[in-house]
Amino acid sequence: MESSQGRVLAGLLDAAEDASPVEAVEAVTREVGEALGASAVSFLIADLSGRALVRLAYVPFDHAVGARRHGDEVATVLPFDGGPAEQALRTQQMQVTKGSDGWTVLAPVTDRGEAIGLLEMALPTEPDRQALGEIVRTAHALAFVVIANRRHTDLFEWGQRTTPFTLSAEIQRRLLPGSFTCEASAFTLSGWLEPAASIGGDTFDYSLGRDVLHFSVTDAMGHGVASALTATLGVGSLRNTRRRNAGLVEQAAAANAAVAEHAGVRGSYVTAVLGRLYLRTGVCALLNAGHVAPLLVRGGDARPVSLPGNFPLGMFADAEYHHEEITLQPGDRLVVVTDGMLERNAAGLDLPAVLRSIGDLHPREAVRALADAVLEVAGPTLADDATLLILDWYGGHHRGRRARAGADLERASPALTD
Repeated sequence: MESSQGRVLAGLLDAAEDASPVEAVEAVTREVGEALGASAVSFLIADLSGRALVRLAYVPFDHAVGARRHGDEVATVLPFDGGPAEQALRTQQMQVTKGSDGWTVLAPVTDRGEAIGLLEMALPTEPDRQALGEIVRTAHALAFVVIANRRHTDLFEWGQRTTPFTLSAEIQRRLLPGSFTCEASAFTLSGWLEPAASIGGDTFDYSLGRDVLHFSVTDAMGHGVASALTATLGVGSLRNTRRRNAGLVEQAAAANAAVAEHAGVRGSYVTAVLGRLYLRTGVCALLNAGHVAPLLVRGGDARPVSLPGNFPLGMFADAEYHHEEITLQPGDRLVVVTDGMLERNAAGLDLPAVLRSIGDLHPREAVRALADAVLEVAGPTLADDATLLILDWYGGHHRGRRARAGADLERASPALTD
């Protein structure tokens, strides 16, 4: 016999499939809203800046502050202010507040630690435990609805873009992974790109196998479309060889040849850090191709990882490459950045000190805090992209992941304090 939870989930999935991709989220939220007697239901998607939410569901917009229109579609920007919405995303825990018109519930919409947004529900009476449980399950299901349907429409991408993209930014965006954060039993990883006024060709990437994690951070020479095209060559080659199970040296050699042969601008090159983490042992192979040295945070101390020197990819067609292995210990944090974090005005940033100060943050919040620190000393407009990837190592690859509604609450960031 089908359980009540099973019937609810089946109803949500049917509602999503029966609706068009543009209306799938509204169909799911309307389904649960009607069941719980909600006066209003909204989906708040995380803005690409990482510093705001955007309301995409239907509400009266005629006098909405911060609203954007695209035909009949309207998006309202809600900047983070330390309130319940930001707390819900940061801690990955539901927030329930009482107002003059009733109760508001904010539930994280999350998949494997990637904070997609929030489900916001206005209720006339205080929700009981059963209702709250239903809202949590719906929010989790909503994550998969968004992931599945955003492949078919630009609506979600448009909603997330507070600032219009240039052509080079559009190209660069396509080179980044579909999810900026990934939680697994043995590690948590998150990447971030803080773009310059003229795109500088930075990227980060990762892919998870059964027992291995592949990752990379790259920085193509120059700015604008030419830099984005060089980055496309580098990332495309690295993905191609990675998917053929090539080792780091083979990946670097192939990318070096591809950039040297095909880059449209003579003398183009790409600096990179390539990594392969063996999840059963914690052994991490690293290759540095003319890039900023990775940092290892261990026991509160942040130090550069010493690696063999290699030429940037594409600088010399006949260059040879070498890698090194380190063994991560539970509690270690590996940080890979581009030179936009260090050069010009950003050189005044004490990166090791900042890393120590954000040690208690989930990588999802840590990358944004680090980007904010760079903007504080070098902003508001950066001369070069600032890109970073943070990997926390826990060990225990064979353990099951302890997740609730898409997030491991033991790894979540602490709540903001006044």
